[in-house]
Amino acid sequence: MNFTSPRRRFARAAVVGLALTGLLSACGGSDSGDDASSGPVTLPFWGWANGQEAVVKAFNASHKDIKLKYTKVTDQLTMQKNLTNAVKAGNAPCLVQNTAEYVTTWVSQGALADITQYVKSDKDKFNAGAWAGAQVQGKIYGVPTSSAPAFTIYRTDVFQKYGLKAPATWDDFIAAGKVLKKHGIKITNYAGEDPSTLEVLAMQAGAHWYAIDGDSWKVNFQDKGTLKAAKVIQQIIDNDLNSKLSFADYAAVQRNYDNGATATRQISTWQMAGMVQNFTKSNGKWALSPWPTFKGEAAKTPAGTNQSGGLTLVTKQCKNQRQAAEAALWMSTDTGAVKTMASPETGNGVMPALADSDTYIAEAISAKLLGKNYEPAKKVVTDSLGTVTTDWIFGPNWTAMFTELQSGWAKVMNKEQKVTDLLAHMQKWTVDDLKSRGISVKG
Repeated sequence: MNFTSPRRRFARAAVVGLALTGLLSACGGSDSGDDASSGPVTLPFWGWANGQEAVVKAFNASHKDIKLKYTKVTDQLTMQKNLTNAVKAGNAPCLVQNTAEYVTTWVSQGALADITQYVKSDKDKFNAGAWAGAQVQGKIYGVPTSSAPAFTIYRTDVFQKYGLKAPATWDDFIAAGKVLKKHGIKITNYAGEDPSTLEVLAMQAGAHWYAIDGDSWKVNFQDKGTLKAAKVIQQIIDNDLNSKLSFADYAAVQRNYDNGATATRQISTWQMAGMVQNFTKSNGKWALSPWPTFKGEAAKTPAGTNQSGGLTLVTKQCKNQRQAAEAALWMSTDTGAVKTMASPETGNGVMPALADSDTYIAEAISAKLLGKNYEPAKKVVTDSLGTVTTDWIFGPNWTAMFTELQSGWAKVMNKEQKVTDLLAHMQKWTVDDLKSRGISVKG
């Protein structure tokens, strides 16, 4: 189901936790690795976002001494696998697109360069939350690229046809799903490989899978908030209210929405880009509404997996770290580059991580997709910027944990186990995994 503005602080990505000495290996400072030789340098850059090729082309046209060599990776999870292999082989690219939940893991593995000396003077160009997401123990390992306000997008024609209103709560969401089911329509889509739905609903409900307790990590996949989220998800699955389309067949997922077979998504601005670029039938029939709340609770939107802030990270194996940091800064602050990436037509529809990111809302949502609902959508996005979760911490084995969570999520989707069964497994697995890494843990 990836946020930041001057008014809403981004989840801190274990910045607080990693201030504790000894919890992670390989967290010390690194040499600059800067190649002092004069002349042009070529920096390999891996990313997956639409629009990056155009940004790279613009960068190369405007720089004589630094050139970017771009390689497009399939998606975020493929990036983590490819980067793992590259780091092991000693041929990691200089720059990689990533998101904040993975920073802690990569630092713990000694994969990232400390670029603080090259970028610290640019701090005020970014909103505070996004800047925090690039840090571990006060050191900076990348340059923020994006924020991601979260909301619901829904088919107005489908909802109107069956007398439904945009769901204000998760109870409303389930009730609407039951009505739509009678007409062969699903309320949402749960991909079997993507457990981020569980993460973000748990985050919204006040859960804390990772926390700091004294000089140890504390793990809790079975707290009140997580169980509240699990109950909502289980009802949707048990009542067959969800499609089960894998994003491995991205075109099929988009056709499903375009044809009206699935009526809503909980998304951010960047996910709208795929809709804009693939829809042929339903343009103008979509509208935005706030992220559903838990009954009786105030509005709160998550800042997890796909809702977490984007980053361009610099790897420790890069021989030209100063130039890499310079290139990353340019891609995040150049007006043309920012507008290219913010637009769902030319880029990925991402909200920039800049201090004035609110001003890009009009460009980050699509009038083509929303039609007459375009103007009201601006307020939905603006309001979501002020309700983001701020206290979520990404643990030191997040990448490994999420991979294990994926395996269990597939079984949940196939009704081979309950969400609570998966959570019980993840509790034991995560504690055991941290212990095996020599990390102090309670749970």
